[in-house]
Order: sequence, then C-alpha cells, then structure tokens
Amino acid sequence: MQNTRLNKLFDAIAATVGQWFINPWRRLSLLVISWLFGFFLGSAVSTTAGQEATLDIVIAAVLVVMTEVTSRIFYSRSFMARQALWVETLNFLKVGFIYSLFLEAFKLGS
Repeated sequence: MQNTRLNKLFDAIAATVGQWFINPWRRLSLLVISWLFGFFLGSAVSTTAGQEATLDIVIAAVLVVMTEVTSRIFYSRSFMARQALWVETLNFLKVGFIYSLFLEAFKLGS
C-alpha cells in the first residue's frame, strides 16, 4: 500500500493504543470488559432466539461454529502470538459467551 497520510494516521493511532494497553491494569480491564460483553451477548442471544423458537437449531449451529473458529484461532497460534491483545480479547469474549449460555441452560433446567 502507499504510505498516505491516512495510513500514517492509522499507524500512529494503532501504535498509541498498543502502547496504552501495555499497562497490565488497562489490559486486564479490557479483558474483563470483553468477558462481560461476551456474557451479555450470551444472555441476549439466548433470549432473542428463545422468543422466535423457529430457528433454534440453525442459531445453535452458527454459535457452535463461531466458538470453534475462535478456539481454533486462539489455540492454533504459538504462545507469543497467543498473547496478542486482539486474540486474547476474542478468547475472553468467547469464554464469557459460553459461560452465559451454560448459566441460561441451568436456569431453564431448574
């Protein structure tokens, strides 16, 4: 790609954000926010899919595929690449999502 002003601006923004998340507390807070957002998504998807009750199997298959793709991305990389912020954030989102679905299943089962 050409080295335009827009590319330079995006590179500078990415470098600044990367430097900002080097702080362990900021990184941890981003991961906790990602986990909580995954928990929210799990609750929202289960209640929305439960309302329709027509595409339950299709939605379940799509969710399983998404979680498996996320697991493949996270666990197929080396240890250093696994520490990349976007990969770790995606994994925490997946964990919160799965935890929320398990919790919803336990609520429905009781």
